[in-house]
Amino acid sequence: MDIAKAKRKENIAEYILYLWQLEDLLRALQFSPEAIYSTLIAPRKDIAEEQKSVFLLWYMDLANLLRQEGKEEKGHLEHTLHLIRDLHDLHLQLMKLPVGEHYRATYARLEPELPRLRAVLGNPGINDTELCFRALYAAMLYRIKGEGGKSAVSDTLEFISPVIAELADLYRKVENGEIDLFRHETE
Repeated sequence: MDIAKAKRKENIAEYILYLWQLEDLLRALQFSPEAIYSTLIAPRKDIAEEQKSVFLLWYMDLANLLRQEGKEEKGHLEHTLHLIRDLHDLHLQLMKLPVGEHYRATYARLEPELPRLRAVLGNPGINDTELCFRALYAAMLYRIKGEGGKSAVSDTLEFISPVIAELADLYRKVENGEIDLFRHETE
């Protein structure tokens, strides 16, 4: 809960990947309140005893959302998929507007890799931004499993990470009013 709030405020990409990881963790714990408490809450020394029930309720809310959306076994919460659509909308704007000049140059290095990535992940119907998130998440899982040295993983990180990092940073700046996408450079 506290980690998610901080990530949401600081970096939307890390927030999405963190929630995806939590989804899988909650599934692995079979949505059991006891298992969630003993695994995710009890070991934490930074949470006051009286706050631990609040954390459990938050995790259980996520578990209930997964159930309500029929994603007990696989899939991602609509909340995160909506955020990815927002990021993709920003991506599309950056591909056209003057403020996206640097982003376009970063994205140009990734673009030739997208067909290969799409073939590996086998999701022809998703947009490029979601494809990148799915690839980053797969790379993260490979690293957790100790298979992070594979060339597919390092390629993914080399090409995708800079694009998603820049997109997330621009998203934060737009959201905080630090950047106006439609302001002309000459004004």
